Amino acid sequence: MIFKGSCTAMVTPFTLDDKSVNYTAFKKQIDFQISNGTSALLFLGTTGEPPTLSSEECIEVANFAVSYVNKRVPVIIGAGSNSTEQAIKKSKAFEDIGADALLHVTPYYNKCTQKGLIKHFTAIAEKTSLPIILYNVPGRTGVNILPETVYELSKIPNIIAIKEASGNIVQMMEIMRLCKNFTLYSGDDGLILPTLAIGGSGIISVASNIIPDKINALCKDFFKGKIEDSRKMQLLINPLIALLFSETNPIPVKAAMNMLNMNAGTLRLPLTEMEEVNKEKLKTQLHALNMLN
Repeated sequence: MIFKGSCTAMVTPFTLDDKSVNYTAFKKQIDFQISNGTSALLFLGTTGEPPTLSSEECIEVANFAVSYVNKRVPVIIGAGSNSTEQAIKKSKAFEDIGADALLHVTPYYNKCTQKGLIKHFTAIAEKTSLPIILYNVPGRTGVNILPETVYELSKIPNIIAIKEASGNIVQMMEIMRLCKNFTLYSGDDGLILPTLAIGGSGIISVASNIIPDKINALCKDFFKGKIEDSRKMQLLINPLIALLFSETNPIPVKAAMNMLNMNAGTLRLPLTEMEEVNKEKLKTQLHALNMLN
């Protein structure tokens, strides 16, 4: 298991002027995460806007992440692509840099078959020794990894986990039934507790960019058997989570971070700033949680 508990899917902070990566802000955000008990950090996941980063910037971010985190927690790097060849190339590069694990999303836009998914992930796994977390997010990719496909992939030694963001608890339970010695992580902040209840090992979280202490507490309380405390935390933060996904991620979480003076910076096109009406709702919720004065 790469981690147990909460992993933050880190934003990539950009400067306001030329929209380059703001490494000064990045360092503060990483330290904030680790000091609040986050178990692992994911860079270049969906929340990190990797489609708008150049290949050189992705390598630079990965290098920075591995170096600055400096083994304090595991570093997972998103290496997915809808080109198997490119996914292999990125996996090799991030392995050379020193990543602890890789996150691989299903190929998007191509809309391959389940057979194609098996061949795609198998080809990647054969070219890296790093542990691989599959990432199932059909709402973004147009492709759903079926439980039977996950089962076939779980037979590959270094494919050890899945980040499930289908929102389908029944499907997630079937994965747990079929796959032994395989790790399930929630990909939905609103479903952390249900995922843990069916045997999941944690969350790869967007919300923990701003509430790492709460996400960490929710997981840790569950593992300690303090189920009622875990339930209360999930219910407490769900209104905030709903607003963090009221527009395309990471638009709202960057808006929230900037409200909290966390210097997430701007977004790169085609993502645009959060609509004012939604921004006001988000601000109200941050006040309700005593995060804003």
